[in-house]
Amino acid sequence: MVDDTSDLVALRQRIDQVDQRLLELISERARCAQDVAAVKAKSGDPAYYRPEREAQVLRSVMARNQGPLSDEEVARLFREIMSACLALEEPVRVAFLGPEGTFTQEAALKHFGHSALSQPLAAIDEVFREVQAGAASYGVVPIENSTEGVVNHTLDSFIEQPLKIVGEVELRIHHHLLVGSNTRVDNITRVYSHAQSLAQCRKWLDANLPAVERVALSSNAEAARRVQGEWNSAAIAGDMAEQLYGLTKLKNNIEDRPDNSTRFLIIGTEDVPASGDDKTSIIVSAHNEPGALYRLLEPFGVQNIDLTRVETRPSRNAKWTYVFFIDFAGHHSEPHIAAALKEVRARVAELRILGSYPRAVL
Repeated sequence: MVDDTSDLVALRQRIDQVDQRLLELISERARCAQDVAAVKAKSGDPAYYRPEREAQVLRSVMARNQGPLSDEEVARLFREIMSACLALEEPVRVAFLGPEGTFTQEAALKHFGHSALSQPLAAIDEVFREVQAGAASYGVVPIENSTEGVVNHTLDSFIEQPLKIVGEVELRIHHHLLVGSNTRVDNITRVYSHAQSLAQCRKWLDANLPAVERVALSSNAEAARRVQGEWNSAAIAGDMAEQLYGLTKLKNNIEDRPDNSTRFLIIGTEDVPASGDDKTSIIVSAHNEPGALYRLLEPFGVQNIDLTRVETRPSRNAKWTYVFFIDFAGHHSEPHIAAALKEVRARVAELRILGSYPRAVL
């Protein structure tokens, strides 16, 4: 048999030797993490998780990768090693928009790894309150989808809570049509999903299930859970919900746009030092007068700062007044950005820096 060839035996022995070296190096890294924890405890430094440091490590790993594994796959492997080592120092407590099986949980695991202690919460504002109260170290909330746009509840929560943005995650979103073991696939009369997911699959549903009722629920995970007990329904959800609730894919990747992605924010309470490739988010309340938006944006143009997003939300202070959410490339400590923000602050009613944070690596 092929398994008995000398070449295969030699290759397996070589793999065993490599595995042994990997184990020794991972154990050495874990001991270094324990030493770091001891030094921090002695110095009184409470910051076990450093977003800028982790982003730098992952970027370095991807830059030095020579294959055959892809840069992203190698970074994911290192992310899990880093997550396990960090848990030896201090497990990171992460709240996310639940329930379990949502894309937000997938984003939390992608960013923090599986060694983090994660907690699902029912609403975005609950995630903010959990972090503000100190019950969770960080929170993960959706901010925008490439197809359906911004998540207004997240923007409004930033208006109401004094939290910081400490990181971001970009997640490629694949939607699947899922059915349960008792589903009669020839007689599906309704499809459950979150309203955003139904919108992201609108064209596919129009073409393939035009007569089927579309029912919006609080989450894709709730849609998957409900399908378990019904014979005439299907759910639109992702891989995590499929596995968690024991469903089967009837159709793969039914999203209308092949590049469908969602951006998530990591919220916390601390400022993040520059990592070398950062973004900054601010909230600005402008004076209600002609030319206010132009005067607000002009300093960014003068300093050649790349604006990546500008959103408007109604102000809580007065009728028909608005606040602007602005994202741009760079860290607020950089001289040209500090100069632009100083000029903007002099022209508006209020400016608040939500945070400067590493650009999404994975």
